[in-house]
Amino acid sequence: MGITDSWFTVEQIDSDTFAISEYGHWEHVHSFLLIGTDHAVLIDTGLGIDNIKRITDQLTDLPIVVLTTHVHWDHIGSHGEFDKLYVHENEADWLQSGIKGLPLSVIRRDMAREITIAVPETFHPETYTPFQGNPTGMLRDGDIISLGNRTLEVLHTPGHSPGHVCVYDRTNEYLFTGDLLYEGTIDAFYPTTEPVDLVKSLERISQLDSVNQIYGSHHRLGLEPVVLQEVRRAAEFLHAHDLIAHGTGVHRFATFSLHF
Repeated sequence: MGITDSWFTVEQIDSDTFAISEYGHWEHVHSFLLIGTDHAVLIDTGLGIDNIKRITDQLTDLPIVVLTTHVHWDHIGSHGEFDKLYVHENEADWLQSGIKGLPLSVIRRDMAREITIAVPETFHPETYTPFQGNPTGMLRDGDIISLGNRTLEVLHTPGHSPGHVCVYDRTNEYLFTGDLLYEGTIDAFYPTTEPVDLVKSLERISQLDSVNQIYGSHHRLGLEPVVLQEVRRAAEFLHAHDLIAHGTGVHRFATFSLHF
């Protein structure tokens, strides 16, 4: 399905899976729509510079459940447009009361910088406020979500944030990794991050038996599963050199970097 939009770029992964990307912002954020026979899942809702529901309405008539990889501003931007919002229990209070450890002034600064295409008239970075509201329910490690003809598994993968989750599409063997793994620099240097947990989470996903493709939430869309071998080698290196701690700096590998 070809969709031309002023802000979002829609890329079809397969007949029932779509990446909805925001390439006009320096974060290059990806959200993902997974369509089943009974309902659909939207993994994250983007920046909130524009309304992502305009896109999902064109892609499916099925009811949509939002699965939140983590409660950071660039992943919950259009949460207010959807009725069913799920988040890991460790970050439910962040969704309700505000993102811990991220001042509003920093969020507004990062929202407004390095934008390369026209933004909608409704977007005003100086008054932008991240979504706050009550989740419909909690995500927990090992939760199984059926869309009718496809099955998803929730993996609790803390480190970048305490309630970060990945979503594994068992049916298609896609792994949606949020901010745990993508091409670029993965942040675990600020107070609400935990480098030890992050490396454990990376090691966990690197041991998954069957992964056809990896979809992180930023920058290049789609990584081949061979990157998981790189993840294992990176973890071994970090352990061997006692580098898994705040303040040890940026550790660069072929596809990704880790900032502790």
